[in-house]
Amino acid sequence: MQKTGKVYGYVRVSTRDQNEERQLIAMREYGLADSQIVTEKQSGRDFERPKYRQLLKKLKSGDTLVIKSIDRLGRNYEEILEQWRLLTKERQVSLVVLDMPLLNSGSERDLTGTLIADIVLQLLSYVAQTERENIRQRQAEGIAAAKARGVRFGHPPMDMPEGFEELKRQWTEGKITSRQAGKLLGVSYQTFLRRVKGAGKK
Repeated sequence: MQKTGKVYGYVRVSTRDQNEERQLIAMREYGLADSQIVTEKQSGRDFERPKYRQLLKKLKSGDTLVIKSIDRLGRNYEEILEQWRLLTKERQVSLVVLDMPLLNSGSERDLTGTLIADIVLQLLSYVAQTERENIRQRQAEGIAAAKARGVRFGHPPMDMPEGFEELKRQWTEGKITSRQAGKLLGVSYQTFLRRVKGAGKK
């Protein structure tokens, strides 16, 4: 493919998934030098991507951006499509997707090729988003099923010292404060209140 501008590679991994080497190898096999590759470690919760934003400022019409797969552009369906539109339509940047050459954009593509690429992109983005949502749903269903079986999550409740029930009764009747009850039991008033509320649910 004839390149009229600069070529950059973008590699992104989360801080929990340190396998950027796989993406780097693919970039080098494509022909990029390490100096052309921007690598970013970004967690799923904090998706600011400062290096990607800096790269966007550098990219000019005629430049090429190489990525391993389309999900490097964003976390979800809408974000991937928005970045694709920004890069290819507004910035006039050619995109090379190593895992899916059919998506590669560029000035040499005809109208049919561009249309096919856009359709495939939307389908792949939708599938990726749906899979993420399915994973979250399966996790939620698994947690709900475990709770229904009596599995408890988090730290087990602290055993209350002898006298808790009597102090709870006095607190309920307004005879003592939660701080006084906690002090007598040797626990914080927050712990006392949590156990009172928890006991009330049984």
